This record gives sequence, structure tokens and C-alpha cells, in this order.
Amino acid sequence: MRALVVDDSKPSRSIVARALRDLRFECVEASNGAEALDLLASAPRPDLVTVNWHMPVMDGIELVKRLRESPQHRDLRLLMISTESDRTRIEQARAVGVDDYLTKPFAPESLARTLVGLGVCSAAEVTDPAARQPIRVLLVDDSATIRGLLSATLGADPDLKVVGAAVNGKMGVEMVATAAPDIVLLDVEMPVLDGIGALREIRRIAPRLPVVMFSSLTERGAKTTLDALLAGANDYAAKPAGLAADEVAAKIQTDVITKIKALVPRGLSHPRPASAPPPRRPSSSREPVRGIVIAVSTGGPTALAEMLPAFAKNCPVPILIVQHMPAFFTAQLAERLTKLTGTTVREAADGAPLKPGDVVLAPGGRHLTIASDARGIMTRLTDDPPENSCRPAADVLFRSAAAVWGGGTLGIVLTGMGRDGLAGARVIFEAGGGVLAQDELSSVVWGMPGEVARAGLADAVLPLAQLGAEVALRLRRRGG
Repeated sequence: MRALVVDDSKPSRSIVARALRDLRFECVEASNGAEALDLLASAPRPDLVTVNWHMPVMDGIELVKRLRESPQHRDLRLLMISTESDRTRIEQARAVGVDDYLTKPFAPESLARTLVGLGVCSAAEVTDPAARQPIRVLLVDDSATIRGLLSATLGADPDLKVVGAAVNGKMGVEMVATAAPDIVLLDVEMPVLDGIGALREIRRIAPRLPVVMFSSLTERGAKTTLDALLAGANDYAAKPAGLAADEVAAKIQTDVITKIKALVPRGLSHPRPASAPPPRRPSSSREPVRGIVIAVSTGGPTALAEMLPAFAKNCPVPILIVQHMPAFFTAQLAERLTKLTGTTVREAADGAPLKPGDVVLAPGGRHLTIASDARGIMTRLTDDPPENSCRPAADVLFRSAAAVWGGGTLGIVLTGMGRDGLAGARVIFEAGGGVLAQDELSSVVWGMPGEVARAGLADAVLPLAQLGAEVALRLRRRGG
């Protein structure tokens, strides 16, 4: 299959072309509409043309008009990929002849779904592993031993390809530009330029490139890694120590490779079987919000740092959070969120009273629940078995909140891998409470919120930037 990518921004062209090449397209590129017309006159006919809106010489709208007026090109598949997100503008593009529209920035799987919908390629072509290019991984670590173990273990996976190994952050930043990785595995403590400094530079030149911090699980490592997560790292993995080589390889496979594949999905999920209609809420009345419970995993520190300031300070109800993290990290996260929100965020304690305005974080390794008796509501911690391979698990917290607050429970499911929060959101839904989910584009991994959205349990599926405002609005309506 052939594609012509038309965009005046070279980085944007590269992103689109890379996503298309992963779907086995041969790509040629043009920087404006006039250049695209010249290529169409001389090059083999493409199966797809992607068009940016705003370009010099000839913009995307004019290019689409000319192609639709041309007997030779009027039946080309045209996909506009633009930063224009206003519905009126999108309808304008459709009116002049684009077959579909994607808003920048887009997720590769969204592009794949769009192409299947356009009939450019089949679902089998974008889901068949044999039809996908391997994920390109850049390693940045000053330890030759770690680089060797990672290279050997990742290289043994047919879905992965190590495209470079840098010995410090400065070299890593340079290799981002030359090796064109799909993801970076970044050490924290390195000479010349450490992981935090390298991350800032990577975010400057490649804002959406996934980065996983690779550090030791120590208190010092937790502080630095959390700083990196709040600075824009997508996830972290624990650097194995004191293990035999085969045990290290096993840890890399379970902890590192799983995260890489979640952050750089290839193609589409397999179609889901037809299911019953979305569940109906048992009661049409909406109670005032009495308590907020939040589920979050991959990408969580950044998501919480953006959302909580919109409503956490002087909040009239308690807020409880399950973030999938080890104990070292949750203690540091509570401290960082306190500084960012202007209100105290604390790790939950067993048997502590829960009051309006409290912001409580489940400690790593323990389930968090709430219970009510004659003395009031209190937080309880348990060492019950993990659920969804998680402890703490959001489902555990959500069930207990629904039991105490019923229809006054507001559940929020943010970015994260897996399905934790789905069963708990259903319990909240059935109790008459509210459920909000983060949308796909703003999620680092649309696993947890995607499960809730697809199940029809969410009152609203919103970008992260709008979720905080929506919660604040619902809290203002408590008395009405």
C-alpha cells in the first residue's frame, strides 16, 4: 500500500509516516499542496493521502478541492490530520471532500481504526503481528551490565528492536533524533546529564515520545523517579538487583516489556463480540456528591497533578485515591501532591477518621476501604489478596465507597493499564452514583478508563483538562 503524507511540519510528517509504515504503507512526503500535486502527477497512485489544513503555498482545503475536481484523482481516499478541533471547521473540511478527519495529536491506534473505517486496509492487516514493524527501543543507562541485559532480553522478543544504547543522558537525547525510537528506557542517575535533565530535553524535541524511567526501588530512587513522572515520564520500571541472570531476564519480561507494549500499541484491539445494550441506571435521580474516589495507574502522577488543583482545595467532601505504586512511591507522591494542590494529601492510615476535605492516598501494597459506624466514617487498610493483580486495587475502594455513600459516590477512572476500576465503577453505577472516565487521546494508556467507557458506565468521557472542571461543577451543585 502507498500513502502520500502532506504537511508543512517535518516532525508531523515523520509521526504520520512512521505510524503508516508500521501498517506496511510505503510513504512519500510533501510539504504543501502544490508539492503534493506535483508528486501525484509523477509518482505511482497512492492508496491514501493525508492532508494537513494550514500550509504555505497551497493549504489543505485548497488541495482537497483540486483533487475532488480532478477526474484522475477525485476518488482518492483523503484523510485530513490537523490541529483544528472545532466541530464547525471539521464539518467544513468534510464538506469540501475529505473522507475522514483526525485531530492532532492522535494515537497510532486511532489512525489504524480510521483507515479500517475508510476501507484502506482491513482489521486483519492492522491486528496481525506479522504485519507490524517491531517497536523501536532506545536504551539510556550508564551501566554496561544493565544495557547488556536489556539488549539481550528485549532483542529476544520479536515485537521489539533495540535501535540504540546511550551511556548518558546527553548521548540519549542526541540519539532520539538519529535513531527515531518509538520509546525510550531512561536511567535516572547518570553522568554528564541525568535522567531528569534528559527527560526535559526529550520533551522539548519530542513531546509525545513515550519514556519509561528505569530506576532502583529505593527511597532516593523513588523521589527522583517521581520527579521524572511529574515532569512528563510516562511510566517507570524497577531496576532488578541482586538476582541471577535468568531472574533478571524474567523481571525485565514481566515489568519492562509489558509496559513498553502498553505504551506503544501496534494496530487495533481485536473486535469485541456484540453485547447487551448499555446498562440502565437504577434511579433517574442524582444525589449530591458525598465522596470522590479516583482510580489511576500508568501516567497517574501527571494526571493527578493536573486534575486535583481544580477542586481539591477546600473540597466539601472527602477524596480518596488509588494509584498503582509501591510504598516508597506513594509516600513521595502524597508529599508532591500536597505542594501542587495547596491542600494536605496524606497516605491513608488504618482506623483514621475521614472528614470533608480530606485527600487520602492508598499506601503502596495495601488495599484502602472506608467504613461507617456510630463514630462516623473511617479509612481501613487490609492485606487481602490482590484484585486485578493490584494491591491497592481501585475496585476494592469503589465497592466500599458505594456501600457507604450510595448514590452520592462520584467515581473517576483515569489513565492506566488493565481493567482495575471497571467492576467498582459498575457497583457505583448500580448504586445510582456518578462515574467519569478520561478520554483516549489524553490518556497515557486507555486501558482502565477505556474499559469503563466501553461498558457504558461513564456519565461522561472527558479529556484530562476538562475532568477537574467537571468535578468542581458537580460539587457546586451539591446543594441543588
